[in-house]
Amino acid sequence: MRRLSDWEMPQFIAEVLNERKRNGERKVYLTFDDGPHPIWTPKVLDLLARQQVPATFCVLGAYAAEYPELIRRMVSEGHDVANHSLSHRDLSKCEPDQIRHEIAEANALIQRACPAAGVRYMRAPYGKWTNDVIAESMKSGLMPLHWSVDPRDWSRPGAEAIVDSVLASVLPGSIVLLHDGAPPEECDLHHRDASRAQTVIALSRLIPGLKKRGFVIGSLP
Repeated sequence: MRRLSDWEMPQFIAEVLNERKRNGERKVYLTFDDGPHPIWTPKVLDLLARQQVPATFCVLGAYAAEYPELIRRMVSEGHDVANHSLSHRDLSKCEPDQIRHEIAEANALIQRACPAAGVRYMRAPYGKWTNDVIAESMKSGLMPLHWSVDPRDWSRPGAEAIVDSVLASVLPGSIVLLHDGAPPEECDLHHRDASRAQTVIALSRLIPGLKKRGFVIGSLP
């Protein structure tokens, strides 16, 4: 299966950029991957509530089944929930039927956790898109969702580094990639690499920093 090259990725955010041109607003979009997580997702939700900004949570179906109350909270507080597969497998290495299963099962578990969750987007684990991953996403009625700003917060470079990276790269229409959880191989609550403390600290500074620069943090179209 052919993996899409970097220059093909902008097709996934073209609609967002077109919206920017239409309405002239300096909108940016916050997205969070690999949750929900019982420790870090509530902290992220608390911050978003205090700052009164929306976000899109790209959740794993297995975690949605384990923490359905967090899916319900996301939806009740006005956030979008997107499909990030069932188990965070590298879908670029999967056959179409396996891709279909990962997407369909995640959708089913999200809907079971919260029937009001209107899932509109699919984000491939690791951002690895192939023609098959895109095709199966579209067959499920999901728009492929990539990102345009990645501060690599999962690598824990420090809260200031995360903030500086985003503010140095963000433009009107940018989709920012952050993480409120970790893949299953790091799902142990005490696993060092599963900590999202730096992301939470960075978010508390990033939102005011974006607003100060005239950006409007919005919901994906």
